[in-house]
Amino acid sequence: MIKATMEAPPLQVFRQSADSVELTVEQKEIVRLKEEANAVLLCHNYQIEPIQQVADYVGDSLGLARQAAETDADVIVFCGVHFMAETAKILNPAKKVILPDLDAGCSLSDSCPAEKLAAYKEENPDLYVVAYVNCSAAVKALSDVICTSGNAMQIVEKVPEDREILFVPDQNLGQWVSNRTGRPMRLWPGSCYAHVLFSKESIERCRLEYPDAPVVAHPECVDSVRDLADEVCSTEKMVGFCRDHPSETFIILTETGMMHRLTRELPDKSFVAGPTSHCACNDCRFMKMNTLPKLLSCLQEQGPEIILEDQLIEQAKLPIERMLEWS
Repeated sequence: MIKATMEAPPLQVFRQSADSVELTVEQKEIVRLKEEANAVLLCHNYQIEPIQQVADYVGDSLGLARQAAETDADVIVFCGVHFMAETAKILNPAKKVILPDLDAGCSLSDSCPAEKLAAYKEENPDLYVVAYVNCSAAVKALSDVICTSGNAMQIVEKVPEDREILFVPDQNLGQWVSNRTGRPMRLWPGSCYAHVLFSKESIERCRLEYPDAPVVAHPECVDSVRDLADEVCSTEKMVGFCRDHPSETFIILTETGMMHRLTRELPDKSFVAGPTSHCACNDCRFMKMNTLPKLLSCLQEQGPEIILEDQLIEQAKLPIERMLEWS
């Protein structure tokens, strides 16, 4: 019996186009409405390129949290996923925070329901909870401090040494931080469905085609993939690493939207999207739920709006502010 073999998908390489970008009619209307409403458009690195092109700020979770905390705009338009918009609302309870699609969720956030964390804490009352920002407002309210992939090691190193840490919800990021800091931690069994699709085999195949290209991986990847990387870091730090490294081509192991940010800021370099076993690149279906038509409608209707109870905001704000203070 002959066994069928699946041919690996062709690799996708991103380079900056030599052509200047002219905004579309739809994009120009988004910019006009944004200015009319005194709104700031905060955009995560994983958003589609047409949305990144009209954003006031494009960055990772830590950068977005800082921008949200410092903005003087009347309205925050958040192009990311639901927990990110919640974080902006927690930091700006008096401002209107709107999100193009309220259903833009997160597999990591879903992996850690607040009621399960509350029950676990009740059984283990002495644990110090470090929560990755990819979690709901209710989980943040149950945590002692929040972290992002960009500051997770720094935050964990500041936790009192006599406290046992529970790291939620990403076990891969938690494992990486524990290995780097030498700090033992209990790890919540959650993961990002997109980042765990990268495999040792798919990256090794990619390296055969680009043997001189450094591999840059997000810490949400599994350990067998991180072990192949020349650098493991947050999306924001990926920009700095690729800028400072002499190589002209890089293999990037994170969500595909990051390629637009990299090619825009580093136009003289090329970026190979890390492949999975079945796809040439790796899109997060939740991040891609935000579209230009939804963004335009969001500005026209001034909604859907993020609404949180005052008590929840107060409880969730403390660990976020502790993160900002510690980092």
